[in-house]
Amino acid sequence: MDILVDVSGRSPLPPPTRRSDPFHPPEGFAALRQGPPVRVRLPSGRDAWLVSRYADARAVLADPRFSADDSHPEFPRRSARPATSGGLSFLRMDDPDHGRLRRMLTSEFTVRRITAMRPGILRVVTGLLDELERGSPPVDLVERFALPLPSLVICRLLGVPYEDHAFFQSRSMTILSTSVAPERAAAGFAELAAYLDRLVAAREREPTDDLLGRLAARHVATGALGRAELVAIARLLLIAGHETTANMLALSVLTLLRHPAQLAALRADPSLIRPAVEELLRFLSVVQNGVFRVTREPVEVGGARLEAGEGVVVALPSANRDAGHYRDPDTLDIRRPNGHHLAFGHGAHQCLGQTLARVELEIALTELLARFPALDLAAPLEDLRFRDDITVYGVYALPVRW
Repeated sequence: MDILVDVSGRSPLPPPTRRSDPFHPPEGFAALRQGPPVRVRLPSGRDAWLVSRYADARAVLADPRFSADDSHPEFPRRSARPATSGGLSFLRMDDPDHGRLRRMLTSEFTVRRITAMRPGILRVVTGLLDELERGSPPVDLVERFALPLPSLVICRLLGVPYEDHAFFQSRSMTILSTSVAPERAAAGFAELAAYLDRLVAAREREPTDDLLGRLAARHVATGALGRAELVAIARLLLIAGHETTANMLALSVLTLLRHPAQLAALRADPSLIRPAVEELLRFLSVVQNGVFRVTREPVEVGGARLEAGEGVVVALPSANRDAGHYRDPDTLDIRRPNGHHLAFGHGAHQCLGQTLARVELEIALTELLARFPALDLAAPLEDLRFRDDITVYGVYALPVRW
């Protein structure tokens, strides 16, 4: 989360991208959680309220008085980069538009439908592990496993040709980067939009039995959904569907390797995979730049009075490490009771694809650990490069051996 300076008069918050430990959020959050939200200045030059405690974060995300509409003139952009209209589809909308678009997708992400995808996901995992096993270690687990898995799954779900994965992965990274020049980010955005527009147009001419084809036939053909809206939905699902899961998977493997007692417990009892995935989601909280909102009206949060039209940044990594909600929050414990973490957000905008992400992580970790019982890191930890400059935290490469 790239907030630079505290302007509230309390102790300065260190630049949050400068972690002293790659497995923990910046240490400055611990002090901030001891009090109410504070005002901070974003790199864009705008001020916003930083919400760092679990209860406050959950309250903000569930309260319709906090708007997700990034067209609001006071919306707290993290950088001076100009807004891209419809860039994140319903993720940056309020009701009724948010609800209208989200309802069109609900049936595609039900537990029943995702459960039916399990055998296909297992086949993808098995195939990738077969290829991995035929290779000679060390290999980069990001390149060979963590990134191809969710990319293949989301491509099949949407109906996007996987042979184009290098194109959309590079554009996704450019769009999500907090360090690239605004014009480069805008160019990447436009290129991905043009690609998806061509794909959607083809689905309109000849609908197919995939998510884009079904949406085109059910909603675009009837006028309930515009092509530009479907392109924006496709862009959101394509980026979110592979970036978050890929980084979460690679970082989960690395975290388990650096916590051998937890890894041994999971190997000894594979039935712990579900609570293990939930704990890893909480512990890592890879959406590191926060969730942004703007107040519609005056409201109180955690003892702080916010006026109408003020920006708010919800720090998910901090909220998920709140000792007021979790016992020993900085300890990885795969047997931890369900604490309803906020890794997928909360409220009306909670991540639509969370069930799919969980299933991919559960299957991938289970099969990887079973196939390679001697899996280990093949490089010193200090040699790894972490994604401090990208909205979704992770590791650029993960060399492993077995």
